[in-house]
Amino acid sequence: MNKVRSNFPVLRQYIYANTAAFGLFSDDLLDWRQEHDLDFLLKGSAMRTEGLKIIEETRESVASLFHCKSDDVALVPNFSLGINMVLNSLKEGSKIALLGNDYPSVKWPFETRSFKTFEIPITVQLEEDIENLIAKENIDVLALSIVQWLNGVKIDLDFLKKLKKENPELLIIADGTQFCGTSDFNFQESGIDILGASAYKWLLSGYGNGFFLFNEAVKEKLTIPIIGFSSADADEEKKDSISFVKHFEPGHLSCAAFGSLNFSIKYLKSIGIGKIENQIKTLAAKATLEFSKLGLLNEVVVQRKNHSTIFNIKGDSKLFNYLTENDIICSQRGDGIRLSFHFYNTEKDIEDIVKIIKSVI
Repeated sequence: MNKVRSNFPVLRQYIYANTAAFGLFSDDLLDWRQEHDLDFLLKGSAMRTEGLKIIEETRESVASLFHCKSDDVALVPNFSLGINMVLNSLKEGSKIALLGNDYPSVKWPFETRSFKTFEIPITVQLEEDIENLIAKENIDVLALSIVQWLNGVKIDLDFLKKLKKENPELLIIADGTQFCGTSDFNFQESGIDILGASAYKWLLSGYGNGFFLFNEAVKEKLTIPIIGFSSADADEEKKDSISFVKHFEPGHLSCAAFGSLNFSIKYLKSIGIGKIENQIKTLAAKATLEFSKLGLLNEVVVQRKNHSTIFNIKGDSKLFNYLTENDIICSQRGDGIRLSFHFYNTEKDIEDIVKIIKSVI
């Protein structure tokens, strides 16, 4: 991974443990963006055709990465906008199961509409609690982040597949913002009906790009009351034949932003999604072991079988400032300090962080 690390300038100066806040730009992506903007500078509107080509190529890249069809992919600027567009078509009074302390953009859109919401605390037996609530309350929709933003708790994906099989009428909506880009994920076989994500974190694509994936069954159930000229590819004759996903694209999309997503997907695939997944598993195991030894992790994280590479360690502003002063980039979240590791991190990064923490506790 040394050659990979050299492509990320931030790593030459800092230990970057903050991908859960923002994924790093690579030198190669910067080169692509500069060349793209130069083309617009020199060609102006003559770049329109090329821009449309970039958007459709991005759609194909997203579909390829997540093992689905291109007409299952809606391109949106971010998860928050996309989920609000989806909820416009859900039936009032629907019973919604949410997770306690989940990301606000997952919870708030449901809580501020005319739905009946139920909150499930995040515990060691989270999956069992979800299953019990769905059976008890006859839940219509389960909405959750695959990986929790505060502490990195990761839902068992096999559980979601089983849950959908046992409850075929249950609508499962997942936020993959803290998950997509960390493993080889097959959307069509996942049991998830709708998956949305912003791509500026683990997909390393910068702001302004994201996507939603829809299975075929949900397309037949939902009617999206959103439309614009771009939904019809700027062709008035297509107004009555707009595809499902194009209702999420009523206006112009930035070919610079989505071209960045396209570039980053190709970059990740050139490294190898399997290699990335294995590195992340190695880092997750290392961090869990080392932080557990110091008693820095919540018992929910320690006792669950599998965990992501997002960790919220016990620590106050004094410890956070000390880490920052020692060139460790991380975030204060909740009542602790959030550290998150991607494939460009190393086990030595974790060892160095542990050494610094030991020096002050």
